[in-house]
Amino acid sequence: MDGVTAPVRVVLVDDDQLVRAGLRLLLSGDDGIDVVGEAGDGLEAEGVIATADPDVVLMDIRMPRCDGLVATARELRRRPELAVLVLTTFEGDDLVLGALRSGARGFLLKDTPPHELVEAVRTVAAGRSILSPSVLDRVIAFAAAPDAGPVRPDTDGAAERRLLALLTERETEVALAVANGASNAQIAADLFVGLATVKTHIGHVYEKFGVENRVQLALVVHAARRGRTSG
Repeated sequence: MDGVTAPVRVVLVDDDQLVRAGLRLLLSGDDGIDVVGEAGDGLEAEGVIATADPDVVLMDIRMPRCDGLVATARELRRRPELAVLVLTTFEGDDLVLGALRSGARGFLLKDTPPHELVEAVRTVAAGRSILSPSVLDRVIAFAAAPDAGPVRPDTDGAAERRLLALLTERETEVALAVANGASNAQIAADLFVGLATVKTHIGHVYEKFGVENRVQLALVVHAARRGRTSG
């Protein structure tokens, strides 16, 4: 059995039974993924996750009794290593940003192509974040909209500007590029450095910002920018 990798264990959390059935059918068709449980809301998910012991949770946002934002924060407090992928239609969904701040490893639109969904599950199970540049653009646009409210209601961006001041000149360049939706390959090409160097800089930025993924990094940068503009 040497060299055999255990399937990624997945729990589905969505209040739409048809959505869960479709996700189960899709993911179960991959030999490397095992759907081990499902729940209709965040409250039910608590018991299912505890029993099923998944590697990845696909978490809807808007659900009755207990929404995905509350459930994500709760589960990650208990199991920081758990990979939560937020599922959303996104348009007008102000809870998406909160879920990402809570530590979700990324999010998927519900119309994500099947092969991308499977790859996303594999990616977060391997400990990496997943967010395509096109989705990042939409998150940033939503966060920066005039009627979106402050990214962090308890600050005017001053805390985020202090975080930016901790970065070296090169780390700042990389952070700004990530916040603008650039991929690692694009950043490497623009800065004339290797991919490994870009990844190292991003890791340093994550550590200094206290964030875990590209969306959280981008939110810090854009909060700083908005605070500077409004100030």
